[in-house]
Amino acid sequence: MNKVFVASFIAVASVLLLAASSGYDAAPPEAGLVKWMSFEEAVEKSKTDKRKIFIDVYTDWCGWCKVMDKNTFNDPKVADLLNRNFYPVKFDAEQREDVIFNGNTFKFVESGRNGYHQLAAALLNNQLSYPTVVFLDEEFKMIQPVPGYRKAPEFHMIAQFIGENYYKTVKWTDWQTKYKSPYGPEERQNN
Repeated sequence: MNKVFVASFIAVASVLLLAASSGYDAAPPEAGLVKWMSFEEAVEKSKTDKRKIFIDVYTDWCGWCKVMDKNTFNDPKVADLLNRNFYPVKFDAEQREDVIFNGNTFKFVESGRNGYHQLAAALLNNQLSYPTVVFLDEEFKMIQPVPGYRKAPEFHMIAQFIGENYYKTVKWTDWQTKYKSPYGPEERQNN
């Protein structure tokens, strides 16, 4: 009986050690993740607590959108910056639900294989390219759409330029020389 107890104890201890060494965590931490919301939620929140709106315009089939989600938006420095300075929105450029904004109803338009949403077309100046991120000011006016995949260090520089209002007083070329990156040389190269 004593041998059975010892064998069971060793088996349970081995499983627990294996789980601990594999990095298993029963509750993954939420810190550092972007707190995404719908476009409608962001607009509503901004009416009472003014803040710029950041919109990631994506599609389900876009491979670079998925890479940007994984490598850029999951970066803790990027997530912190977006959560602090913006209401971050993920907007599916092919969603079928209507969006009412500024007295206009934006709808899904059947076109080609997938179609597109009118709000995505408006946000992207009819240049339906994915991924594209869009920055709106506190009054919902376009600051800048930025097309293409961006690694975390490059994206951080762009988001800080806009999010902390440097874009109002500093030229982009000057900002690139003044910007203090929170990323080390190895992170800038590998990310």
